Amino acid sequence: MFRKVAIIGIGLIGGSMGMALRKNRLAQEVVGVSRQHASLVHALKNGTVDKASHDIKKSVENADLIILATPVKTIIQLLPEIGKAAKRGCIIIDVGSSKTKIVEAAEKNIPSHAFFVGCHPLAGSEKKGALFSKLDLFQNSWCLIASTDKTNKPALEKVKLLWEKLGANTKIISPEEHDKILSFTSHLPHLLAFGLMAAIPSSYLEYAAQGLRDTTRIASSDPEMWRDICFTNSKDILKSLDEFVKILAAIRKSIVADNEQNLTEQFKKSKEKRDAIERS
Repeated sequence: MFRKVAIIGIGLIGGSMGMALRKNRLAQEVVGVSRQHASLVHALKNGTVDKASHDIKKSVENADLIILATPVKTIIQLLPEIGKAAKRGCIIIDVGSSKTKIVEAAEKNIPSHAFFVGCHPLAGSEKKGALFSKLDLFQNSWCLIASTDKTNKPALEKVKLLWEKLGANTKIISPEEHDKILSFTSHLPHLLAFGLMAAIPSSYLEYAAQGLRDTTRIASSDPEMWRDICFTNSKDILKSLDEFVKILAAIRKSIVADNEQNLTEQFKKSKEKRDAIERS
């Protein structure tokens, strides 16, 4: 599909994309970019990329596809530099967890001779770094592709096909709809996991059973990455937090009132929703 692909950020997502691009012969050459020397060494040794470099400008030169796989704030900061360096006809995608602010920044900074398509693969884990890259990370996952009336349609279709060849199911939605959905399905759960761990006295943690471990696994995620997500999707995240506070208050009210029926009904509704995920 591409002669040269440049991946800026070869951690879990970027590294897994590099592996899959090479394994499925979707690119003649994959170049990885990282500030960390250890990541470059691991990526070369592990077959994640064909070449590795610290130099962004040199690495994206003549690339047909540029993948921005860094934290959200860094993606936004890199867009002006990428816009200046991208060749005519180049497709630029990102894999950030919030979309509206990234797409707005891209539409301001990517010149008309190149094409930006915002993406968010719903894959990964609380782990970070090239060490955790997986060839099959995107198999049977979802990739949400953010499109506006300014998105180049041929580029959009090519990016959609790329994700499908990497094994993902795709859905094209607006950046605003993406951020609204993810504020509930991803951003809120992470904030709750962080908050729950903060609320538990450290002296109690030696008694942590599997339930607590399962519930708070994602609290091991990168704090700086999640800080950036909060500030680039603050409006929708605050709405999802407010909704959760209402529900928590209703549960508290049922306990205070010793209302067994209400509490049971609240728990039953939640159980039914959770069970539906397993059936889907």
